[in-house]
Amino acid sequence: MFNRKSSYALNKKDPNAIVYMDANEAIIRLTREDFASEEEFLKWKSLSDADYHASEKEDHVYANHTLALDELSEEAASIPAADICMEQAHDRVAEIRRSTQKVTQIRKHLTDTQFRRMWMYFVDGMTIDEIGKVEGVSHQAISLNITAAIRKIKNISEVFSKTTLQKWPKIGDR
Repeated sequence: MFNRKSSYALNKKDPNAIVYMDANEAIIRLTREDFASEEEFLKWKSLSDADYHASEKEDHVYANHTLALDELSEEAASIPAADICMEQAHDRVAEIRRSTQKVTQIRKHLTDTQFRRMWMYFVDGMTIDEIGKVEGVSHQAISLNITAAIRKIKNISEVFSKTTLQKWPKIGDR
C-alpha cells in the first residue's frame, strides 16, 4: 500500500524541494534557496528522487514476497508425512518414465527433421515463422512438415490415445 505521508511521497509531490524526515520524524524541506546554484539543487533533487524510488521499490519487493507466519493456514504450514512425499516422488518418476517412452516411440517413427521441428514447435514454443527463420525455409514447408509428423503420430494408435491427440493445438494457432 502506498503511504501518501512517507518521505518518498512528500519528496515526489514537491518538485521545488528535497523533503526528508529527521531522526525525530520531523519533516525537513530543503528548497532551491538553500543551495548555491540551480544546478546543485537539481543534482541533489535528482539523487534524492532516485534514492527514495530505489528504497520504495525495495520495500515493495519485500512486502510482495513475504508472508507473516500467523497469516498461514495450518495446512500450509504443515509438513506432509514421509510416505506421502515418497508416493508423490514415485508418481512423478513414473510419469516422467511414461513420457520418455512416448517421446522415444514418436522419435522412432519420425525423420530427424520432423522430430526437431515438432520439438521446436510444441516443446520450445516457437512459432512456424520462427522455426522457418532458424532453419532457412518457408512457413509453408515447416507447416507441412509438422502436419505430416502429426499424421504419422496419429497412426500410432497404441502409443497415443484419442484424448491426448485432441489436446494438441492445431498448426498455426500460435
